Amino acid sequence: MNNYQIIGTVQGPGKKTGEYIFITSNNDQTKTGEFVYYCFQDKKIIGTITEKAIIRTLPESYLSDPGINPHDIASILGCDLAESELYEVCVSINGYFDTNMNCFINPRISPAPGNKVYLVPDDDLASIINSKKAGQTGSAHVGSLLTRPENNVPVIINVKNLVSTHLAILASTGSGKSYTAGVLLEELLKPYNRAAVMVVDPHNEYDTLKDIESMTEFTEGIYKPFINICPPSKVKVRYSSLTEHDIRYLLPNLSDKMNHYLSLAFKRVSKGNDPDEDSSYQWSIEDLLQELTGLGEDKPEDTGTIEALRWRIGYRLENSRIFNDSKHLPLNNIFKPGQCTVLQLSEIDQTEQQVIVSTILRRINKARMDTHKGYITNQNSESYIPYPVFVLLEEAHRFAPANAPSVSLNVLKTILSEGRKFGLGVGLITQRPGKLDSDILSQCMTQMIMKIINPVDQSTIASSVESAGRQLLDELTSLTRGQVIIAGAAVNTPVLAAIRKRITLHGGETIDAPEYWMEYFDETTAKKRKMDTTALKKADTTEKIKGFSI
Repeated sequence: MNNYQIIGTVQGPGKKTGEYIFITSNNDQTKTGEFVYYCFQDKKIIGTITEKAIIRTLPESYLSDPGINPHDIASILGCDLAESELYEVCVSINGYFDTNMNCFINPRISPAPGNKVYLVPDDDLASIINSKKAGQTGSAHVGSLLTRPENNVPVIINVKNLVSTHLAILASTGSGKSYTAGVLLEELLKPYNRAAVMVVDPHNEYDTLKDIESMTEFTEGIYKPFINICPPSKVKVRYSSLTEHDIRYLLPNLSDKMNHYLSLAFKRVSKGNDPDEDSSYQWSIEDLLQELTGLGEDKPEDTGTIEALRWRIGYRLENSRIFNDSKHLPLNNIFKPGQCTVLQLSEIDQTEQQVIVSTILRRINKARMDTHKGYITNQNSESYIPYPVFVLLEEAHRFAPANAPSVSLNVLKTILSEGRKFGLGVGLITQRPGKLDSDILSQCMTQMIMKIINPVDQSTIASSVESAGRQLLDELTSLTRGQVIIAGAAVNTPVLAAIRKRITLHGGETIDAPEYWMEYFDETTAKKRKMDTTALKKADTTEKIKGFSI
């Protein structure tokens, strides 16, 4: 592309500070989100197109008659329709890009009327919007600039900034948020990143990542990634990993006396041990119940209350498939460089999901903190985690709900405000930003925002996400599937991007209901169903005869 492609002429300042207007007849290359520049003191002052309005076209009388072709009218008048149209384009100034500081410097002055406006060349633009090159250590190639031909300008996320300042992927259902997360996970497991990452997967959408292990794109030398799929049956939380608050959350609506005796029994059974410590001391559910029995003997007048509390604990915890006296998920099995652990939480009660996530996050936060500070040096300890880790939470509004109690909310707040110091990054994925705690969302300094229709969700994003220009947020309703606004610490400037195609299969495709309904009446399917029904009736008849003979 010509490095000096003029696309318009400056008319004057815009309505807002830091904006200017230029006039052009170029409709194709002046899309919202496009990058242009003007020259000032030998520097290229980059800006982003935010709005466009037509100011000259054919007379309305010609355009109002659908039987008249505007191009024919333009030909009769001896002009090109495209050249006869004029547009007023508004540009928000970013500034000139300082390669030493790796950021934009705003000159704080609008261009003079008559200045020429140029389209930023592809190569220059790729180096300006991205702080990393594709394939470089710490890079994540997630797609290409939406305003340019596909793959002309790659969009590369800075993984270091992504992990250290946290991520939010926000989109309406069906807009491609899980697909985008899959692309990001592929990049994190490429040989140039080899990340230690865990995905909390409430809908079993990420098991297709297992294909990564057999794909040559992800191997290099001795490096071969491992996808650790942890189904619900293998998700265990040791009782001694629970805090008193965890247990209270699992047993809602306790009376004041029940809370009092629970607190006394918990202190006795835990013996002051930190539940997040890698300790050989473990207590069982029976130990807790025995402590309560002892308290009942000391306070016979409260025996009824204590027995009721014992029954509730036994019913909620002893009958759970999740909580266990000795088994749990060792941290050094969940988090390893070059490994993605997919924690499948389908078929698990939502309250228990919150406790599971809260427990793991609390443990990994303490493990990273203690390892970083040198408190844990034993390499055989399951809490010795000497490398940064990244946790991706699907359905994040479940774990950090707005205006609702959640045992995992405070843990997330702590990690998002302090985790960067110890190498613990969090990514939140949700289709309902309005239901996500606003403090949590505001702590995510990189945002990937896809189509959002709900006005409440749009308002939440506008008030919580500072780095995405409000003008780009106006594009939220017009984005189509796979199109995304990327803004924040992981890119040099907000961009409109098209997400690249996944290497692995996407596991979150919407079920095609009509196809299943049609298949039900398929001749082969119907015949098999009839045979199965006949066989079932025959077996049932045989059982009845056996029972009668007995």
